Amino acid sequence: MQKQQQRSFSWLLLTAFIVCLLLPVPAWAAPAKNVILLMTDGTSSTHLTLARWYKGAPLALDDILVGGLRTYSAESIITDSAPAATAFATGHKTNTKFLGILPEKVTMPGVPAIAPADQFKPVATVLEGARLLGKSVGLVATSQIQHASPAGFSSHTPFRDRYTLIAEQQVNGNIDVVFGGGLQYLLPKELGGVRTDGKNLAETLKASGVPLLRNRDELLAFNGRRAWGLFAPDALAYDFDRKDFAPAEPSLAEMTRAAIGALSKNEKGFFLFVEASKVDWAAHDNDPTGVVSDLLAYDEAVRAALEFARRDGQTLVMAFADHGTGGMAIGRKDVYKIYDKLPFEQVLGPLKQVVYTGEGMGRLIGENRSEFNIRVQMMQNFAVNDLTDEEVAAIQKAKLKRGLSTVIGPMLSKRAGIGWIYTGHTGEDLFLYAYGPNKPAGLIQNTDIAKITAQSLGFDLAESSRKLFVEAGAAFATLGASARIDAGDPDSPVLIVEKGLRRATLPINGSQLQTGKSVHALPGVVVQVPKTGQVFVPQKAVDILKEAGW
Repeated sequence: MQKQQQRSFSWLLLTAFIVCLLLPVPAWAAPAKNVILLMTDGTSSTHLTLARWYKGAPLALDDILVGGLRTYSAESIITDSAPAATAFATGHKTNTKFLGILPEKVTMPGVPAIAPADQFKPVATVLEGARLLGKSVGLVATSQIQHASPAGFSSHTPFRDRYTLIAEQQVNGNIDVVFGGGLQYLLPKELGGVRTDGKNLAETLKASGVPLLRNRDELLAFNGRRAWGLFAPDALAYDFDRKDFAPAEPSLAEMTRAAIGALSKNEKGFFLFVEASKVDWAAHDNDPTGVVSDLLAYDEAVRAALEFARRDGQTLVMAFADHGTGGMAIGRKDVYKIYDKLPFEQVLGPLKQVVYTGEGMGRLIGENRSEFNIRVQMMQNFAVNDLTDEEVAAIQKAKLKRGLSTVIGPMLSKRAGIGWIYTGHTGEDLFLYAYGPNKPAGLIQNTDIAKITAQSLGFDLAESSRKLFVEAGAAFATLGASARIDAGDPDSPVLIVEKGLRRATLPINGSQLQTGKSVHALPGVVVQVPKTGQVFVPQKAVDILKEAGW
């Protein structure tokens, strides 16, 4: 009897094993070939709720809701966009304004303390880690591409507002696809840019065989593997405003589709970061129209990514926000005191009548600040037909474009029953959306986005950092060489490495090592940390000199 039971149990195990072999393997059990991260800046659940009501139908995001995201930085319960981007990109929480580097100080509970030797140290991003694997990599944003979020994936500096420095690191960073705004940060002043160092980074791209696209038609016609598309001197227009004020600019969804089309030509796969940048800007201005405009544009970009991922079957898509902004609320007691009787039309009626965002209204009204023009334009295009004399005077005194948005956004909000706490960031946990292999679930940290991305694509972030950032003085000392900075040209400092009569040069923010007449490409940029003066170089620079007999 006992032998018969043992025999039956063995057959049961064998049968179960065979059944498991025949069952299809879940998609999320396999590594991902591609990862697409889509971020909407400064967006809380209320922003999304308002956009969903405005659309009158589910969002593409709604099908892939999987959990929540914690957003705090190394030093504050409310994060700045730069440390948030660094968390998503590197897996490390850091300080305000820091991009791609470790913190100087840590004060938040649960964040590992920073060793003095690691303060300000650059660390690899998931974009850089994917590039080391031979994957294609890309950035898309509606802001200038040098802004905090895309910069967090592609630069290393404690100063998020140094756009010309960030642009140089990005151009030298061997990024396959870059679409957004910010052309002026590549060009010298004499060519309409803002650079004072005389460098023409557009020519640098051209010399490396990367075309620079300038408008929507060129983007839609593009069918290559690598390109930069900078469609405005600074940020792109809001989506609601684009058709009339910037028709040559592409939509976020169009840029996303074009980026995926180019990057997916690489058989090894790709990494792509996409940002709806100006939802945050509209929320800073308390302008609900700008919020709705660019959240719906973001959702179309998410739809484009999901369409590819569902066809491809090997792509992980994660969508999220970096923090809330403005503390938006649907409801305010100075408009409708009985909150549970707030009519749908009270909120959506005014919003549905709006033609342009606050920024677009600034362009429309322009310099004609007559009371008549202001009242006509606000009534016809911004759903406000009962301006007070005080409101007219405020518009007349306001600055153009975004400055006008900060004045008239709150006017529309009041009439639509939309409240705001203030104009800054907020620290609440946010929604997390995901689809595909290795998709997360539950409440996770913003730093987990980087870790999930690296794990899915099959690389180790710490190992990538070791390959890309070794401290130059100590690293070249192992060869018996010395390293120093030549700052004779303060706009173009160079790291000089010397051993006897041998000499090598590495431009700061560049990705080349020159020895004599030989120029060697490096897998990452040379970074000098202003706070410490230290210089970090890719390990390959040391290896090249060692192989040359140094």
